[in-house]
Amino acid sequence: MSELKRTPLFSLYKEYGGKTIDFGGWELPVQFSSIKEEHEAVRTRAGLFDVSHMGEVSVKGKDSLAFLQKLLTNDPASLKDGAAQYTAMCYEDGGTVDDLLVYKLAENEYMAVINASNIEKDLDWMRQHAQGETEIKNLSEETALLAIQGPLAQEILQKLTDESLDEIKFFKFKNHVTIAGASVLVSRTGYTGEDGFELYCRAEDAGDLWSAILSAGKEEGILPCGLGARDTLRFEACLPLYGQELSKDISPIEAGIGFAVKTKSERTFNGREALVQQRENGSPRKLAGLEMIDKGIPRHGYPVYQDGIRIGEVTTGTQSPTLKKNIGLALIGTEYSEPGNEVTVEIRGKQLKARVVQTPFYKRPKA
Repeated sequence: MSELKRTPLFSLYKEYGGKTIDFGGWELPVQFSSIKEEHEAVRTRAGLFDVSHMGEVSVKGKDSLAFLQKLLTNDPASLKDGAAQYTAMCYEDGGTVDDLLVYKLAENEYMAVINASNIEKDLDWMRQHAQGETEIKNLSEETALLAIQGPLAQEILQKLTDESLDEIKFFKFKNHVTIAGASVLVSRTGYTGEDGFELYCRAEDAGDLWSAILSAGKEEGILPCGLGARDTLRFEACLPLYGQELSKDISPIEAGIGFAVKTKSERTFNGREALVQQRENGSPRKLAGLEMIDKGIPRHGYPVYQDGIRIGEVTTGTQSPTLKKNIGLALIGTEYSEPGNEVTVEIRGKQLKARVVQTPFYKRPKA
């Protein structure tokens, strides 16, 4: 059995009560206090996550933009320096290689942030499609990533820097910001449905940065948070998870992230033809929200039926800590996906009633 990988913060987990699990080959904290407490902290105050298991890839060179335009569903040509973009890489049949963020650091210099479980696969895919003068370098080992999320995230982080965080707008970033003595790329992005920042730093600076943020946010009630809360938060906001809402068999359009697929221009990219077909003719399947009518929790992989016919399956489901309801996301036949439609979910051998509802389940209140 291969040894589990660890982030630069692993030695600090125990100090904060972290309970670790095997997550895709990484030994990561599922929770520090409790999933519900951490979830509530992020929705109402602030939470701090170690997401250093994510992969960072440098893409440089005079042909880097042309390479990314061929590789990605969104169009990085629209990116200005200091901006980030959510996008996907697809196979020719429209299935998803991965979903990712791309940062434009400077002219002909980008950083791609990819899912931890896909690092090797993604790097192989990128190198396989490299063209012209493009240098692809894996920065994952030397880079740590912390995420401070929640309505008080800016207030807490501002205590640790002279840089005005107010100037960093949604999906924008600033590089080389000094926070608690460390040089950090500060990005106004996240995976929780709340306001907040993702902080990229050198692996050796991560421990001090983690401790400084938790100390600075003590008065505001910040909590260290694990994978459990990260999953319930992103699920309520309907942010897809690779391996569940997205996979080699599920396209970005089926998964409801068609906004990150730009097909109007003549630009060619991997999977374009299949995605154009889905967009123009309608995809046969669609990701839909479910709310249970009968008592039961829809879990990943549970079959969904209507009138005895299997119409799809649940991709993620749980009892929503915010809404206090049993809800799920399911990939089902498009004709069954209208809100109000009644279906059944097979839970432990029983057919339990649910209704299709609008998504996202949660939207943060406007300031």
